Amino acid sequence: MSVSNQLPELQSTVSGHVRAASGVSPESATDRKFWFGLSASVMEQIADNWEKTTKAYNATRQQHYFSAEFLMGRALLNNLTNLGLVEQAEAATRANGHELSDVLDAENDAALGNGGLGRLAACFLDSAVTQDYPVTGYGILYRYGLFKQIFSDGFQTEEPDAWKEDGYPFVIRREDQQRIVHFDDMTVRATPYDMPITGYGTNNVGTLRLWKAEPMAEFDYDAFNSQRFTDAIVEREAVMDLCRVLYPNDTTYAGKVLRVRQQYFFVSASLQAMIDNYIAHHGEDLSDFGKYNSIQLNDTHPVLAIPELMRLLLDEHGMTWEAAWKIVTETFAYTNHTVLAEALEQWSCSIFQQLFHRVFEIVVEIDRRFREELAELNINPDQIHYMSPVRDGVVHMAWIACYAAYSINGVAALHTEIIKADTLKEWYGIWPEKFNNKTNGVTPRRWLKMCNPRLSELLTRLSGSDSWVTNLDELKKLRDYVTDDAVMQELLDIKDANKVDFAGWIKDRQGISIDPTSIYDVQIKRLHEYKRQLMNAFYVLDLYFRIKVDGEANVPPRTFIFGAKAAPGYVRAKAIIKLINAIGDLVNNDPVVSQKLRVVFVENYNVSPAEHIIPAADVSEQISTAGKEASGTSNMKFMMNGALTLGTLDGANVEIVDSVGDDNAYIFGAKVEELPELRAHYNPHHHYETVPGLKRVLDALVDGTLHDNHSGMFHDLRCSLLDGGGWETPDVYYVLGDFAAFRETRDKMARDFYNDRLGWARKCWINICESGRFSSDRTIGDYAREVWKLEATKI
Repeated sequence: MSVSNQLPELQSTVSGHVRAASGVSPESATDRKFWFGLSASVMEQIADNWEKTTKAYNATRQQHYFSAEFLMGRALLNNLTNLGLVEQAEAATRANGHELSDVLDAENDAALGNGGLGRLAACFLDSAVTQDYPVTGYGILYRYGLFKQIFSDGFQTEEPDAWKEDGYPFVIRREDQQRIVHFDDMTVRATPYDMPITGYGTNNVGTLRLWKAEPMAEFDYDAFNSQRFTDAIVEREAVMDLCRVLYPNDTTYAGKVLRVRQQYFFVSASLQAMIDNYIAHHGEDLSDFGKYNSIQLNDTHPVLAIPELMRLLLDEHGMTWEAAWKIVTETFAYTNHTVLAEALEQWSCSIFQQLFHRVFEIVVEIDRRFREELAELNINPDQIHYMSPVRDGVVHMAWIACYAAYSINGVAALHTEIIKADTLKEWYGIWPEKFNNKTNGVTPRRWLKMCNPRLSELLTRLSGSDSWVTNLDELKKLRDYVTDDAVMQELLDIKDANKVDFAGWIKDRQGISIDPTSIYDVQIKRLHEYKRQLMNAFYVLDLYFRIKVDGEANVPPRTFIFGAKAAPGYVRAKAIIKLINAIGDLVNNDPVVSQKLRVVFVENYNVSPAEHIIPAADVSEQISTAGKEASGTSNMKFMMNGALTLGTLDGANVEIVDSVGDDNAYIFGAKVEELPELRAHYNPHHHYETVPGLKRVLDALVDGTLHDNHSGMFHDLRCSLLDGGGWETPDVYYVLGDFAAFRETRDKMARDFYNDRLGWARKCWINICESGRFSSDRTIGDYAREVWKLEATKI
């Protein structure tokens, strides 16, 4: 741990910053105002090193991480932890009449992301700076993020997440570094707001650059003076729309246009800044741009950077097509995050023609040259047409990325094999050398040291140091403690204490009482049908009937914990949320069943609730249909904190089981290689009629047991499984097909938990000790060596 020795200690600066932020004495300040002051003190500590790091990175080869979202979570405790200032902060808050825990709770989560994609980006920035790699993130400064989720009668409703309306001290406005972004129908200012990313055990401070769209003129003064008040602000509001929300609802054409605007806005501003920075440090000749810069495209959202870099090199810097294309193909690397064809972005050509005709011309020329190149390779014309970036009036973003990028990677071993064999098989057949795997990881700083201090203290004590925090493979050396009953009992005691903490937190937050001695069985992730929260809900409902109707007595007590947001336009996902809440009402209000089972749906799930849930979890539900989840990262966080994986052989689950062994996870269900044959003969009605208990579960959706407020949602869910709603494949995610195996495995897990407590602890311990493979430090090291070709640059 080291911070600049020239600065005064944090304790001596806090009270002044609190006074400046609040206008009153520190003792009289609210916890929120105290948070502002303490945060300003932290910024003072890191400012000089941040500047030095930026200068050092500018002089060397850099990596630029382009992502539509960065799910950062709360910043203050993370920075205090990384800088080794937690004890000073505790002393300073207590000396001024506050408690650090209360001050930390006053911080809002930065609403800059949604799910695993954004959280991965955040973990990557943490790991990059901790290892001194010159990596900078680029995204958008969203005003409201995705949305604040509120349950109204069990339905998800969306409200603005006003996370920074009263300010946010961890971003610095760089007004002198504005860029201008031109659309055919508007011109906007792009103002950068930089967020410092501290590393653990290093003086380096990385940067997340977030662009805010601002109008060229604040408003039309003449229109306002003429009492045309609305006219005066129309253009300003249209510009502000670019940064208002993450992932605008794109079920309408206007929504699609806004999404494409957002994507172009942030990649154009970022590329302009990168080119200017290159010229300032390496001269006017841009031919070596790819030598000093690598850009990682985090999924397809930033792919417009490829034609935009071509435009800048051709039109602004006078290069030939061949010279510019050479730079592009040396610069871009592409991460694919999905095996789902519908998730590979494609946009109507008319959107491009409406927003930026010049960029569309370049895309068409990329398409023409692509077709020529493949024809020279004697590729079948039908295959060329399928792979073409512009086809049938649509621009295929993933195809542009696959053509231009020098590296294409999947995010788990199984996922990479699937994209090579299926999703991107045509590309792999022609350019196999581009493909590589980079299994996702999570930062052990936030997801173990910070959120689970009891377990962290045990690991540090047994290790003799905290070196595991930056080298998680060190935990392998502790594996032999698995036979030490005293250590295993301490592990159980730690988990029990964390469970008590969570019970208190959820009681305070949502008024729900739960039993800390019950099994905490958790599924927290974005709501999507392939993740099969629906199958989880069916299990809870089946268990309800087994207790209520069948009179099963020896049911191990369980608390089922859900956390998920559904995209505003994803109607069926919202129906599943309503169903889970309806089942929760049924279970929690039943005088008999509620003695054994409780259902908790954590409202407005994001990073901070996850930090309470994960250390307390006993079981991690990772139950996606095999072959559908690219990787997952919650599975890694749970494993790191001693929860056992109950899941399919999908995504990174495969590698988790490979690490811990079959006896230390609970695996069920059809495998990727089995599903095609199973699907060929699949009849969901057969399972409905023959799997014990399944018929009454499905019928409960429509027979009055559960109520959807006459919305028809539950009827649609049932039809989607049995009949496909008349237009889609019935039970496309094999919910009914896997249900019997899911129930059997889950029942066994619950019995094991209670029958052999030390045996359960041994399984948990092995998971913890083998989690080093899933540290984002390892992932970033692999990227740096094999894709980005970076050297550590320590100030």
